[in-house]
Amino acid sequence: MEDFVLSHSDPTTGLPVGPRVSRDVADYTAEDMLAAVLASVEDDKAEEVVQIDLRGRSDVADYMVICSGRSSRQVAAISEKLADRIKEQFHLTAKMEGKETGDWVLIDTGDVIVHVFRPEVREFYQLEKMWLPGSAHRGA
Repeated sequence: MEDFVLSHSDPTTGLPVGPRVSRDVADYTAEDMLAAVLASVEDDKAEEVVQIDLRGRSDVADYMVICSGRSSRQVAAISEKLADRIKEQFHLTAKMEGKETGDWVLIDTGDVIVHVFRPEVREFYQLEKMWLPGSAHRGA
């Protein structure tokens, strides 16, 4: 399988590199953002949704959400709608990478890193196996 590498993420960890999304701490919590992310991907029929608690394991984000879309078009749509909902609900512009190809899209909301994959790309990278140890919860 061809390697799908996002230019602003570490291909070994799936975590973004470079400038972070900043926010006013008093506006919302990481749990608020996680709930919004999970609701959004569920509304858009994402499959095999996994949430991983990164607190104490990474300084990059508090949570990671990994999910799949059945096609490149669905992956792009899930990602676009998530970014729109985050902007509307939290007045925050999430950083997004990979939407053009629709194979693997990374959305960085600051507190929650979201990976939306086509199933075969997700299987190739297996990010869950790297981050899972006892901290992942399938479903919302």
